[in-house]
Amino acid sequence: QVQPVESGGGLVQAGGSLRVSCKASRAITSVFNSKIMAWYRQAPGKDRELVATITRLSSTNYADSVKGRFTVSRDNANKKIHLQMNSLKPEDTAVYYCNTDTREWSWGQGTQVTVSS
Repeated sequence: QVQPVESGGGLVQAGGSLRVSCKASRAITSVFNSKIMAWYRQAPGKDRELVATITRLSSTNYADSVKGRFTVSRDNANKKIHLQMNSLKPEDTAVYYCNTDTREWSWGQGTQVTVSS
């Protein structure tokens, strides 16, 4: 079973930037490359929500709340995806997870992003 590992979170002031990453080590490379990958986040007391998706050929889509501030990218050779987050807001505070767009893999531990006002 594939369980991605997220990293790169931290504490940042509003207006700052962070880059989080995810590696799907146990995925077969060809399988990873065939997947639409996604970033999700879950804030305290809220449901997990979709933040961004990226296809094999790096076509992207974003939630309205992050459009223009976040950029998702992928490194197929290393089975990684990244999320560059700029102009962070306190409401971006959440645990960030990656998975496929259909959530077919096990959830990792996530990485905590905290934005202070």
